[in-house]
Amino acid sequence: MSLKLDGPLLIAGAGKMGGALIEGLLARGLPAHQIIIQDPAPPPEIAQFLQKHAIRTEATITSLAAPPSLILMAVKPQLMDQVFAPLAKLAGPKTVVLSIAAGKTLASFEHHLMPGIAVIRAMPNTPAQVGRGVTACVANSAASADQKAMASALLSAVGEVVWLEREDDMDAVTAVSGSGPAYVFLVAECLAEAGRKVGLSPELAQSLARATVAGAGELLHRSDLDAATLRQNVTSPGGTTAAALAVLMGQPGLQDLMTDAVAAAVRRSGELSK
Repeated sequence: MSLKLDGPLLIAGAGKMGGALIEGLLARGLPAHQIIIQDPAPPPEIAQFLQKHAIRTEATITSLAAPPSLILMAVKPQLMDQVFAPLAKLAGPKTVVLSIAAGKTLASFEHHLMPGIAVIRAMPNTPAQVGRGVTACVANSAASADQKAMASALLSAVGEVVWLEREDDMDAVTAVSGSGPAYVFLVAECLAEAGRKVGLSPELAQSLARATVAGAGELLHRSDLDAATLRQNVTSPGGTTAAALAVLMGQPGLQDLMTDAVAAAVRRSGELSK
């Protein structure tokens, strides 16, 4: 999906997620001169990347030659209000405000804007750094189909995009896909430690666990089969995998722990949005 902008793309925050989006957009052909970055201290590797592509970067932006087509807010949630308030004054009637900050509601951005300006709230996840993210989005009533398509085009530069009908679902999305990579990394961590405890060297156990989790994820990505079927395909009756799964799927088992973990993340996401 191509991204065509009538005005500049203003990005507040050039951290890992903002940097991943910039790299993805350039790869899709967005001219570097259309991108403007506000960040007082980008990470060194991203600062070098921005300099290489001659992307305008400033600590504070107070004026633009034309209203931005899109303002992308990619700063930490605790900094969002103080950073967005002055940038909101740069928005024109056709500007789209897109936030990727956890816990910040559509209303918290509308508060700073003229009525009728499109606001979109998005929740990406860290695999966006390698172009394999998934981002869930929800828009306010002012966002048109074309403006939502523009947001999809931007976010699809780093992975899949899905749209929600209700903002209330964002807490659950945050708990499943936003935080989800950490759960998968913990599985790899625990698998490596279990390998060490049954006699493998730490280096070998870590290498095997890393490759196994990455390979299984890629198989799941490429396969038309669901996760349950792929699991069953690995499991021979009475075999080693079945013995291990009898523990993981027992009572209480991994499903119980995951359900409780996601519920805890949902609760915390709701607390952060208040």
